[in-house]
Amino acid sequence: MTQPKALVVDDEFHIVQVVAIKLRNNGFEVFTAENGKQALQLAREHNPDIIITDYQMPVMGGLELIEHLRQDAQTRSTPVVMLTARNFSIDEEQKQRLAIADCLSKPFSPREVLQTIQHALAPHSTVQA
Repeated sequence: MTQPKALVVDDEFHIVQVVAIKLRNNGFEVFTAENGKQALQLAREHNPDIIITDYQMPVMGGLELIEHLRQDAQTRSTPVVMLTARNFSIDEEQKQRLAIADCLSKPFSPREVLQTIQHALAPHSTVQA
């Protein structure tokens, strides 16, 4: 079985590190980016099984990244988990239109992220983490 690939995108280095370590410890190959523009290039290059992205980032934010991903045949159906600031929420219409698998509010626990990712991947494949 091939190792599942995850792309973690956040402009806060410590969040990228915490999420990446948790995923690597659970069998994922992890790619990281600090903004949506970098993430879009990496997504096209590595075709990850799941993308975890922050909402608010410099250069290109999370929603814009997802809009680009959904326009590309290669990444159109890649599940995306959105990380948001505590008091920020994405409305249901936007969540459905962009096919966002789930949203997590910061702060979150690494275990919570892993469970959310496993849940998001469940309908897409037999990936077990």
